[in-house]
Formats: sequence, structure tokens, C-alpha cells
Amino acid sequence: MQKKKRNLIILILGLLSALGPFSIDLYLPGFPEIARDLNSTTGRVALSLSSYFVGVSLGQMIYGPLLDRFGRRTPLLVGLFIYLFASVYIVYVSTVDALILARFIQALGGCAGMVAARALVRDLFPVSETAKIFSLLMLVIAVSPIIAPTLGGFATARWGWPSIFIILAVLVALNILLVYFWLPLGAPPDTTMSLKPKPIITKFWNVFKTPQFYTYTLTGSFAASGLYAYIAGSPHVFMELYGVSEKQYGWIFGIIAMGLVTASQVNTYMLKKYTSQQIVKVTLSCQVVAGALLFLGTVFQLIEMYSMIVLVFLFLSTQGFAFPNTSALSLAPFEKSAGTASALMGALQLGIGAIITALVSTLSNETPLPMTGIMFLCASISVIILYWGTRKIKTLERVSTT
Repeated sequence: MQKKKRNLIILILGLLSALGPFSIDLYLPGFPEIARDLNSTTGRVALSLSSYFVGVSLGQMIYGPLLDRFGRRTPLLVGLFIYLFASVYIVYVSTVDALILARFIQALGGCAGMVAARALVRDLFPVSETAKIFSLLMLVIAVSPIIAPTLGGFATARWGWPSIFIILAVLVALNILLVYFWLPLGAPPDTTMSLKPKPIITKFWNVFKTPQFYTYTLTGSFAASGLYAYIAGSPHVFMELYGVSEKQYGWIFGIIAMGLVTASQVNTYMLKKYTSQQIVKVTLSCQVVAGALLFLGTVFQLIEMYSMIVLVFLFLSTQGFAFPNTSALSLAPFEKSAGTASALMGALQLGIGAIITALVSTLSNETPLPMTGIMFLCASISVIILYWGTRKIKTLERVSTT
């Protein structure tokens, strides 16, 4: 593949993957104005975020089989057009209930890009390169928490909250054009695949019970849930407990996000010398150490704001290594079923992350302990699954060779 074409494909896949995070981060600053305009409360408006997560989780399970049965392009374009329709509709909603429903529909469409992008990485690039490609995609994805809240706040102040969804509509329209004219088709349709519920459930189960899949998917999901715990708990910890302003919190959020971005790019160089398995073991062990320091420091009240920032920075930077490598290792065994595997991986990551987010909110108190404790718990579970699962994989490999 020519370098210019390769870079364009990676950019398109990155934009598809970033559509979901951008859809969340962009409209967060508009919550108060949306509530005032729709005669509601910010708590009620926040349900539109919950409905979006539900739509993404459900939608991924739907698109996985469709992407395998009909090929990548058609279901992807249908999903993007659904997202475009929902985005335009949201501009004209007059009630918060309509917003909640429209965000659910928007998520059902937008998640097609997330699933298809992961499957196309498996289709278009050699297995030996997929971890590097996921690292490059992460560079595009990680831009969202850095620029989206600022852009959303500016657009809301300048043109009102509906402008946020006009921006999202323009973004998805650009994605549609890029997909139609420049993105390769990927794996051919599997016409033998049935779309009846029982065969689909069976296929999902066959994917899940593959040791390499469940080991690295669950490892990556719990590791990523430490990030979700931080997102759920950090506004309370930094703005209410440490008393920083919204602007200062934005800077803290951006600085920590830059650590994740930088690590994902360092990962591409690390892969020249080390395997994905080696990188995952070392980085997740480092995440456990950082999580333990956060947790124990909180328990014994040894952490102040700046040490909290440093330790969270270190903890989350490991995600720049963990996400691309666990994703690549999860999908590696699947050639014809990459769409189904990608969908199941995404649904598990989001489902576990949603539970962790709710847990942080439920346990919230006047200390950072719920956030730091759950971050440490997620890191610990991730490493336990990794070491247990890799032993299982090695045992099966020895049996198969004898």
C-alpha cells in the first residue's frame, strides 16, 4: 500500500472512531443552556448522555453481524446517514424527552463508525501492524477530550447550543464523503452468514469463548474502565474538593489527555523492539503501581492536588499502550468475523465502563477515595485477568502442538 493512501485510510478510520467521543465531549458545556431552552434541568438533560451510551452499546451488537453479512461499506453508510438525520433533528427539538430519544437514535447510527473502523483495521492491514494502526487511530480519538469541550463552549456562547449539532452534522457529512469515495471496501460480504437471532448469538458466543479474545478484551476493558472512573469522578475531585475553576479544570483535563496521546505514539516505536504481549504486561503492571499509590495516598491523606495530577497522568498514560495492543490482540484470531468480534469488544468495553461510571457516582463522598479506589480496583482486575488468561492461552498452545 502506498504511503499516501495508507495515511489517508488511517485518517478516515480515525475520524470514524472519533465520532463517538466527539459526540459526547462537544455538547457537555451546553447542558445549562439546553436545560434553560427546553424548560428542564441539567439532571434531566444528562439523561440524553445516558441514552447515548445505551444506543452505542446496543448498536455495536447490531452492526457487528451486519458488517460481516453485507460487507463494511453499506451498513457503515446507513449508520452514518442515521446519525446525520438525528443530528439535524436535534437542532429543532422542543422538549428534553425528544432530545433524549434523538440522542439514542444518533448513537445507533454513529456507533457504526466505531465498529467498522476496528474491523477495517483487521481487514486492510497485516496482523503484525494492527497495534501500530490502533496507536495512530488513538491519536485522532484523543484529540476529542482536548479540543471538543472548548469548541463546544465557544459554539454555545456564540451561536447557541443547536450549533453543536450542526457541527456534528457537518462532521458526519464529511465522513460520508470520505467513506464513499476513498475508503476501501474491506472484507467481502459473507453471504453464508445468517441474521437470525440464534445463529447471531451463537457466533457472538463462539467469538467470546476464544481465549485470546476474552483475555485481551476483558483486560483492555477493565484497564479502560480506570479512565471512565477518572472521567466520572474528576469534576467533583478537582472542582469541588480542590476548588479549581472550570477553566483550570479544562487545562488539567487537557494536560492529562496529552499524556495518553503521547504514550500512544511512543507505543508505535516500542512495537519495533517488543511484542504487544510484552508491552501490555509491563504497562498494566505500571498502571497497578500508579493506582496503588493513588489509593493509599488517598486513604492516608498524603495526596494534594499536584501529586494527584501527576499520579493520574501516569495512570492514564498507560492507556496509550494498553488500548492499541489489547485491541489488536483481541481481533487477531478473526479474519472473516472481524465485524462481530469488533462489535462484541466495543460492547463489553462500554458496558463495563458504564457500570464503573455508575459505581463512582453512587459511592461519591467528600473525598477522592471513590475515584482513586475504583481506578486501583480496575487496574488490579485487569492484571489478574491478563496473567490468568495468558497462562490459559499458553496451556492450549502446548496441548495443540502435542
